[in-house]
Amino acid sequence: MRSAGFKLILAGGLALTFGQSVSAQSLARSEEDEGTWRHSITPYLFLPFSTTGTSTVDGSSVDLDLSLSDVLDLLQGAASVRYEGWNGDFGIISEVYYVKLAADAALPVGGASVDADIRQTFFNVQGAYRFANGVNASGRRYAADAAIGVQWNRLKQEIDISGPGPGMTLGGTEEWFEPMIALRYITEINDTWSFAARTELSGFGVNGDDLQYLVLAGFDWKGWENTSLRFGYQFYGIDYSNDRSGGEFAYDVDQNGIYAAVAFHF
Repeated sequence: MRSAGFKLILAGGLALTFGQSVSAQSLARSEEDEGTWRHSITPYLFLPFSTTGTSTVDGSSVDLDLSLSDVLDLLQGAASVRYEGWNGDFGIISEVYYVKLAADAALPVGGASVDADIRQTFFNVQGAYRFANGVNASGRRYAADAAIGVQWNRLKQEIDISGPGPGMTLGGTEEWFEPMIALRYITEINDTWSFAARTELSGFGVNGDDLQYLVLAGFDWKGWENTSLRFGYQFYGIDYSNDRSGGEFAYDVDQNGIYAAVAFHF
C-alpha cells in the first residue's frame, strides 16, 4: 500500500485537517461597559493557501504539498466558532472546531477502491487576564491579554480499501488533551477599525503532541453597532505522533493562509 495511488489519496485527504481561530476583540465597546459582562460569538473560516509536511498512517508516510484549490475539492463539511466573555480584566474563552474531508479513487493495480475519511475536532476552554489596558498618544485604546487553558483534540485518519478480495482498514482515530497558552495585543486605529495580533502555543509534548503553534494578525471592522467583520493572515503548525499496533500514526504539518469571520457582540 505504498503505491503512488495510495499516497495521492492520503495526501489529498489530509490537507485541511487542522485550522484555527480568528483573533477576537476584548476591548470594551465604551468606557461605561468596562465594569460589566460583555460577550462575543464569532463563527470563522480559515483558508490555507499552502499546506506542507508529512502524514503517517500505519507507518506509511506521505509528503504533503498542496494548494488551496487542491484541498477545497476534498472538503465535505466544516463548522467553527469562538466565544469570549469579559468582565473588567478577566475573561473566559472557548472554541469549537470541526472539519471533514473525503477522497476516493481506484488503485491502478488490482482494481481495488480506496476511500479516505479525514476528520478533526477540537474544543478548548481558557481563562484570560488583561495585564495591560490604556490609551496611546493618539488617544486610542489598547489592551494586552494572556490566557491559559486546556484543549481536547480528536484526529481521524482512516483509509478503507475494498474488493476484489478481502478489504482492509488502515489508520484510525486518536484523542488527547493538552495544555495551551495564548498572548494577544489589540489597539484601536479609529472609531471603526482595530488591529489585533495573537500567538498561541499548545501541546508541549503532552500526550504525543510535541507542539501546536498559531501566529495571526488581522483587522476588525465595526460596521454595525453589535456586529463586526474580521480578516487577516494566519500561520499554523502541528507535530503530533503516536505508536499504534499497526504502526506509527503521525501528523507534522505547517499551513498559512487567510481567515475571515463575523463577530456578534452583546
